Amino acid sequence: MKMVHNGIEYGDMQLISEAYSLLKNRLDLDNEALARIFEDWNTGELDSYLIGITADILRFKDEAGEGYLLDKILDAAGQKGTGKWSAIAAMDENDPLTLITEAVYARMLSSMQEERKKASSLYPKSCVLGQTLISEKEIKQALYAAKLVSYAQGFSLLRHASEHYGWDLDYGTIARIWRKLSLIHISEPTRR
Repeated sequence: MKMVHNGIEYGDMQLISEAYSLLKNRLDLDNEALARIFEDWNTGELDSYLIGITADILRFKDEAGEGYLLDKILDAAGQKGTGKWSAIAAMDENDPLTLITEAVYARMLSSMQEERKKASSLYPKSCVLGQTLISEKEIKQALYAAKLVSYAQGFSLLRHASEHYGWDLDYGTIARIWRKLSLIHISEPTRR
């Protein structure tokens, strides 16, 4: 169960990064405006540890006093394996865990920095982003809907595994535990 929860967090992190990218690149928002949006989102249905620390991360200044630290971090993500394990378990159970699996693939692609640089140089920014207008509210709604899909897929995997292995899982209790895990981190002090 912990593996599936961690896999869902992989998906959440990917969804947050995609929302960040849309807000920053489509709406041309700076870090402070982005932080305010994530802070606001953390007071509603998107309230979670990951949304809360995103606001903190966006505001974190470079210790050398040269802007924001986030803008200087390499855009490559590593992985410990729990997202991959969740995807493998889903394939073993013949259960499509598309959101978490795509998050694992995105991490793999992020490590291919030279290939990504070359590919992005071949296409003008306007070609990739297009001219479609999108609002902060639509991005928030898309993030919320995608998070629901991620949790639904995680519970589907648990159900398939439970049927396969004869487990008698209490999904309501699992949901409450996962929700508490998402909130516990908020009360922990932020390292600065």
